[in-house]
Order: sequence, then structure tokens, then C-alpha cells
Amino acid sequence: MGSKREDSARFFGKRNIRGAVITVLLALSFFIPTPYYLYQPGSAEELAPMVTVEGGDKAEKGALMLTTVSSLKASNYYYLAYGYFAPHTEIKRENEVRGDLSEEEYSRLLAHMMKSSQHNAIVAGLRAAEQSVQVRNVGVFLSDFVEGSKAKGILQVGDILHAVDGKKLVQVQELSEYIAQKKPGEKVEVSFTRDGKELKEKVELVEFIVKTTAGDVRRTGLAVHLENETEIDPARNVKINADDIGGPSAGLMFSLEIFNQIVAEDITKGYRIAGTGTITMDGEVGQIGGIRHKVVAASDEGAEIFFAPKDIKQEYDTNAQEAADEVEKLGLPLKVVPVATLQEAIDYLKKLDVKS
Repeated sequence: MGSKREDSARFFGKRNIRGAVITVLLALSFFIPTPYYLYQPGSAEELAPMVTVEGGDKAEKGALMLTTVSSLKASNYYYLAYGYFAPHTEIKRENEVRGDLSEEEYSRLLAHMMKSSQHNAIVAGLRAAEQSVQVRNVGVFLSDFVEGSKAKGILQVGDILHAVDGKKLVQVQELSEYIAQKKPGEKVEVSFTRDGKELKEKVELVEFIVKTTAGDVRRTGLAVHLENETEIDPARNVKINADDIGGPSAGLMFSLEIFNQIVAEDITKGYRIAGTGTITMDGEVGQIGGIRHKVVAASDEGAEIFFAPKDIKQEYDTNAQEAADEVEKLGLPLKVVPVATLQEAIDYLKKLDVKS
């Protein structure tokens, strides 16, 4: 048997080793990434400083504001633990955020979505103010793949398709109609642009199912999701400086700000008006993600009115319902106004009394 001094030395030695191991493990945990993102209320930002319409008037008694969601990569387990306890925080797995897209593909997709959103907002806002704008289709943007597509691995998200078998096709409908005449197993030569480079590749066509309101429809094609890539020539120049705000969800509010700078009447009428929703060139408002966070962001910045996309499709659309539920749950002093079109939002504001 050893002496008490030796036993004590062994005890403290083991304890120091355990302490050192724990310290090392804790230190390493700072560098172990997690497959999660944290989503929280972002900001509600006034649009007048961001949007400039040639010959327009930026003066507003109130304010039109876009709303954002704050996204943070849980780069270690400490951030993840914070997410479980922080108020108004939603935790999502990485594959829920960007699927199986590479960082390059995801960046291309976000850039396209923001560019399209701004083009759509400019067209919708100007046309609502009875201003002319010409739209040119310059290609078809590949935004995703259908399961079973033979194009995956050959084409990439972000590619802009502009010809098939040497035939110029710059709209989704004409490209789809041309390919639909062919049979599964046939190959077509696709001409496309990727990061500014002109490329050509042979792609085998497949049969796939498209879900429609009338039921499932079998089609032949590339089995990809496509969107029109456009260029616009407006009667008035419109500049939108949105910095690092990405995605399409500010479309409705951009178009309202453009409209307000052109028309004689100030449609804000002294109110602080926030909102969200995608916009088409025809002024249709679409559903977005993270609306509960945006409602909180709007309220934090003193918004009194919040435009939310109207829930049109019962089984899919939930924006207006979720926005109203969040306002009621948190007791926010905010009126949620569901709208299906830009014109509905304009009509609502026109009927408001001027704030005293």
C-alpha cells in the first residue's frame, strides 16, 4: 500500500487528466459543425431609401417596409443550444434549407430569385401606376430537379437554357411543348449558359408525373423545374438597392413602394405599413416562408398594418392564417391584411383615412 501522500497524488493526477480531457473536448466542440440553421425575426426596413424611381417622389408621411428573417448557421453546439432557449427561434436541418444543392447552386438560385423578384416588382408596380414596360424572355432558368431526372449531374441548378437541338427556345412553355413531342429514352442536345459560359450537353428524356388540380399527369421531358429568365425595359428607370437581402419575398412591398413614388397620392397616409409576399408581373401575390418571424420583426419596428399573402389553396397555403395566429398569440398591436394581388393592397390603402 502506498502512503497517503502517494494516494493523494494519484487521485489529483487522475482528476487533472479528466479535467484536461474535458477541457479539450469542450474546446473541440467549438469547431464541430452541426447540420442546423437557426431562424429568428430579422428586420423591418423602410423601402424609400432602397428604391429610386426616375422622376418619382420619395416623400411619405408614413412608411412602407419589407420584412426579413434572420438566418444563422449553427456552426457549433453552443449556437445550437442557444437556439433551443432563445425566444422566437426556429431550428431547421440544413437539408430543409437548401436540399441537396451545392453552395454554388444555392447561391445561383438565391441570386435568380432576387433578380426575378425585383423585375416582377418593377413591372407590376409600373403597370399599376399606368406606366409602360417591355419584357423580353432571354432563356429558361433551371431551379430544381424532379426525382428520376437524367439531367441531374449533367445540368445544374442555375443553368439558363436557351436552345434544344439547335432550336432557340426562351420560354418555359415553348421549351416544354417542343420536348413533349418526343419519347422517353430519346436524347436532346441542350444549349445553356452557366456562370457566363456557353455550353452544350446531350440529355436523355424521361417520363415523370406532374401533380395538377385535375390530378396526376404523365409527361415526357427533362424532369426539371423551370422559370422564365427575363430582361426588362421600363419607361422609367427604377433602381432597387437591397444590399444582401436575398430571396423573392419582398416583391409585394417593392412594387407598392414603386407605385407610391409615381402616383400623386401618398398611399401610406401616415401609417407604418409592413408586409411580405412574392409578386408576379401580373401583380399576383404568392406565399413565402418564415411569416411568423416577419410579423414579430414588423411589430418591433412599430408597424401598424401587415400585408400577408392570402391563403388561396386550402391544403397548401397558410401564410395569412399563421400571421394572424402569431399576432393573437403574442398580443401584437398589428392588423394583418391578407391580399391576393397588388391591386388589393393598393385598394385597401386608398380606403384608409389619413392618420391624424
